[in-house]
Amino acid sequence: MDPVPQSHAQTPSTLRRAPVQQRSAERLARILDTCAELLDETGYEQLSTRAVAARAGVPIGSVYRFFDNKRAMVAALAHRNLDRYAERIAAHLDATADPDPHAAIDGVLDEFIAMKRTVPGFALVDFGVPAAEEAGEDPNGLVAERICELLAAHLGRPADETLRRKVRVGVETADTLVRLAFRAAPEGDPAVIDETRQLLHAYLSPSLS
Repeated sequence: MDPVPQSHAQTPSTLRRAPVQQRSAERLARILDTCAELLDETGYEQLSTRAVAARAGVPIGSVYRFFDNKRAMVAALAHRNLDRYAERIAAHLDATADPDPHAAIDGVLDEFIAMKRTVPGFALVDFGVPAAEEAGEDPNGLVAERICELLAAHLGRPADETLRRKVRVGVETADTLVRLAFRAAPEGDPAVIDETRQLLHAYLSPSLS
């Protein structure tokens, strides 16, 4: 069996054991894909490791080989979502030749909305387990840190404390308003999304110039 390519290795802190071989990595991906599907169907409270194993067609021991419990499995899905979100932002920024702050902000927001619309399980678990904040976790802090580093590199400016604070406030604001948009309409209320975009442009653009 071939070892897992480094670029595809999943090693979030919630894993009991990181996959070493390609077959093991594919099984882990199948478990997380199934977890995401069942989240859309049943919600978090009704989700179970046994149901995920049955739907994924793997022994229940395979799930516990990677995860201590349901919460750890969903947390790993959230980690993967964040990695994929960062990859999508990076690709969007790389495709933008002119380092324009407004275009960069649009990319960050548009990729988030696109994942809300298309990625299984993302509507319920984007970057953190439900009630993560109550457990002392800070998923939005992780999101803001990744976005800040990507924006700073793209725009050729340092990721200083001012930028980190501004991006953090922007992330918290966008998270709240995008949730409002998707409560108002299945695909996200366009008017609320537009208001969110205008707010982010006005607040963040001066710091990104």
